[in-house]
Amino acid sequence: MNAILFVVTEDWYFWSHRVDLACAARGAGYRVLLATRFTAHRARIEALGIECFDLPFERSLRHPQRDLRLLFALNALIGRERPVLVHLVALKPILLAALAVCMRPHVRFVHALTGMGYLFTSSDGLARRIQRCVRPVLKFLLSRANSHAIVQNDDDLRLLAELGVDGSHRASLIRGAGVDIERYRPAPPPDAHAPVVLLPARMLRDKGVAEFIEAAGAVHALRPAARFVLVGGIDPDNPAAYTQPELEAAIAAAGVEWWGHREDMREVYAQATIVCLPSYREGLPKALLEAAACGRALVATDVPGCRDICRPDVSGLLVPARNPPALAHAIETLLEDDALRTRLAAGARALVEREFSSAQVQAATLALYARLGAAVA
Repeated sequence: MNAILFVVTEDWYFWSHRVDLACAARGAGYRVLLATRFTAHRARIEALGIECFDLPFERSLRHPQRDLRLLFALNALIGRERPVLVHLVALKPILLAALAVCMRPHVRFVHALTGMGYLFTSSDGLARRIQRCVRPVLKFLLSRANSHAIVQNDDDLRLLAELGVDGSHRASLIRGAGVDIERYRPAPPPDAHAPVVLLPARMLRDKGVAEFIEAAGAVHALRPAARFVLVGGIDPDNPAAYTQPELEAAIAAAGVEWWGHREDMREVYAQATIVCLPSYREGLPKALLEAAACGRALVATDVPGCRDICRPDVSGLLVPARNPPALAHAIETLLEDDALRTRLAAGARALVEREFSSAQVQAATLALYARLGAAVA
């Protein structure tokens, strides 16, 4: 039986974004392996018949000695398990697979770029220096004969072209992880007299948390009954993360609620009047896909990834990034206009059904595996 190895930095991300694809691959007849750092989900992943290998990944690029050990460990794992295809998710696993890509020309490598993230959005001097080093390495890896890239939006496809990667043969556009449209279904709208504006994301600066908090203060001046809610956990491994004291201090003055990490996101979306993501850049945000599937009008920034699902006059309103007044105005517009909000909510659901279901994403990805020569044995 041919094997596919998924390589992801952390088990929680695999569980939330790739487990359905892995199960679809098993259903198609592949042996499925996972290499990641395990913290909470190993037992439930193994219960699905997925073979697990613990590698101590870190998402940052700030510890080269540890990364060098992982580069050799990942290459050894691939040599030992002999997968026909390795599906690398996000930038760090792609870079750490460099040795294996070069040493194992008969293995196919799928490089899934999930958005350029902190490294490509930060103005931090170290991030920019690392980016200058990463770009030529990325170009080299994605141009190899046994490599193929998956991007989630048109902007990242153009970025590959800027790197010199042939997008017509070396890359495919597959829009995100998709969303289970049977699990995430529209719920009745909540009480319009106490509207809830929701930002579902990890508590990172580049998710627009500060802009959301500032916008909340402006809207509260007009609508004191409106509730602004952050849902998501602290992510200490991310350089853009808030600490808990920083976040609690920031929300206290603005009257913003923080519900922390939640597993019951369907119930959370059911309480929301509007779902908002003022991020600086995304691949294709799963939170907006889920909110759209639940029939909620969206407000998001006009940046890669967000604008793919938050489409003006279809599913939501777009605003410039890092612009709290524009964000507040868009939120107030939707709170004021019930008919517009209802129309955009219905359009969001229809858009997800048409273009972003998990079934569509899984079919496209399995078809890519077969096209790359990783047929089921």
